[in-house]
Amino acid sequence: MNPTSNDPPQGLSHGKATGWSTDLCECWRDINSCCLTCWCPCVAFGRIAEVVDRGSTSCGVSGAMYMIILMFTGFGGSSLYSCFYRTKLRAQYNLKERPCCDCCVHFCCEPCALCQEYRQLQHNRALDLSIGWHGNMERKARVAASASASGVPPTLQPPMSR
Repeated sequence: MNPTSNDPPQGLSHGKATGWSTDLCECWRDINSCCLTCWCPCVAFGRIAEVVDRGSTSCGVSGAMYMIILMFTGFGGSSLYSCFYRTKLRAQYNLKERPCCDCCVHFCCEPCALCQEYRQLQHNRALDLSIGWHGNMERKARVAASASASGVPPTLQPPMSR
């Protein structure tokens, strides 16, 4: 499957940047992603990176790199690494750089930054980060194929009666 043929809509590079779907400190809006980013930031980052890279890197590789950098350099190095992906995500979806520059966001509050990025992709872009980029593209293709193949809305069976 060619992942570039089913790319989600890109932000308009010449248009005005749009806001994030949620603010940086609104982690409570999705408790599952909040817990994931707080207790397993390498998994959250890996999932984000796989989607931002459109499947060219896997969740496992990105997450392992994040963990290795974290172990050897602390949050400073891993924040720099994840900051690069925030910048890339913002460029892809034409998002504003807020509340401050990407590196400051990641250096000051890495878990909140990862959680905001996760929410942005999961809820605003309707992607299931747990199945990865290729899983999302396959799901999108299945939905499109079933919608075009049927052409007619499905018929409902009459309710059971006595």
